[in-house]
Amino acid sequence: MGDRGSCGKPFGRVIVAGTFDRLHAGHESLLRLAASIGREVFVGLADGPLLRSKRYRDMIEPFYVRKRAVEDFLRSLGVDHEVVRITDPVGPAGEDSRADTLVVSEETIPGALLVNEARRKRGLRPLYIVACPLIPAEDGGRLSSTRIRAGEIDRRGRVLKS
Repeated sequence: MGDRGSCGKPFGRVIVAGTFDRLHAGHESLLRLAASIGREVFVGLADGPLLRSKRYRDMIEPFYVRKRAVEDFLRSLGVDHEVVRITDPVGPAGEDSRADTLVVSEETIPGALLVNEARRKRGLRPLYIVACPLIPAEDGGRLSSTRIRAGEIDRRGRVLKS
């Protein structure tokens, strides 16, 4: 992994995961945080069974569209990255021995704890957990892909209808 301070970033391989449907300001904040603290960002992009419980799931962008949007954004930040499909909640984070950090939103901290429990069971050290604050929509509600799919807000959180 080398010297942690070699490029001013405290971590080596940072993992972040999610659906990243209709890449919005909240997703960008999460990815920007991951890129700012890690020399490499590994993204687990949810698909298949992980989408079953999503509201308006039939409107979720196809995997390749979501993957391209995440890759384009990370490329714009100039960070080394890899984006892979995940179909279970723990994904590669539970077994990636090169990873040292997991970046999550405030609301997904419980998922990060599950990842670390899976790692402990495999004899791996737990990941550092860094929580990114949620970005509110203009109306004070959640900035979320679900609300965007419902036509309530746009990708910047601006209200579209009342």
